[in-house]
Amino acid sequence: MSTVLLTLQIILSILLSAAVLMQNKGTGLSETFGGESNVYSTKRGADKVLHIATIVIGVLLLLNTLAFAFVS
Repeated sequence: MSTVLLTLQIILSILLSAAVLMQNKGTGLSETFGGESNVYSTKRGADKVLHIATIVIGVLLLLNTLAFAFVS
């Protein structure tokens, strides 16, 4: 059981990292100090799917971490 949870932990970590890195925000340091930015924008298409996938994978990673802590 512990091996399955550890393998799942590694897979979920890689998927979460990929989902975060694939999100296209476009906010750089120059936009922090007065550059142009889209403060109020709605997520559409692939951006919305990646946003929801990031949340779902993050919750699954949290639940897997808790399960791994109780099993160990």
